[in-house]
Amino acid sequence: MDYVVEISEVPVQPAAVVKAYVEATQLPQFFGPAFGEVLEAVGRQGRAVTGPPFGRYIPRDGGFDVTAGFPVDGAVTAAGRVTPDELPGGTVATTLHVGGYDAVAAAYEAATTWLEQHDLAVTGVPWESYLDGPEVPEPRTRVCVPCGPRS
Repeated sequence: MDYVVEISEVPVQPAAVVKAYVEATQLPQFFGPAFGEVLEAVGRQGRAVTGPPFGRYIPRDGGFDVTAGFPVDGAVTAAGRVTPDELPGGTVATTLHVGGYDAVAAAYEAATTWLEQHDLAVTGVPWESYLDGPEVPEPRTRVCVPCGPRS
């Protein structure tokens, strides 16, 4: 797949999330319930979701420290596993992956390669936003990589 990488400036976005360590094989089972918990907590607190669900992954010990949630219209109060968080503002490289979630890594590779070719560096933890649900045969996933000048 050919990936088009674009640079944009994004504002900080308040978010409500569930964080957990998840084995790679358990990722599909983690997201649905985590997103459900977030939506329930956001609704109970009178907040509104302002964008698609997202996930952030930090590899650790054969699995991932995962953050799963939604951008929201203001700060939330911690409730159960749901905690306040934010998506960072600043310069972000984005690209769109179309296809199975198991192949999204290619979009990350394309974005980081593009950054290197344009003398830019990753400056924070990337995230991916799920524009379609897993029931869609070719779901769209937007990959966002915080970036800045290489130092």
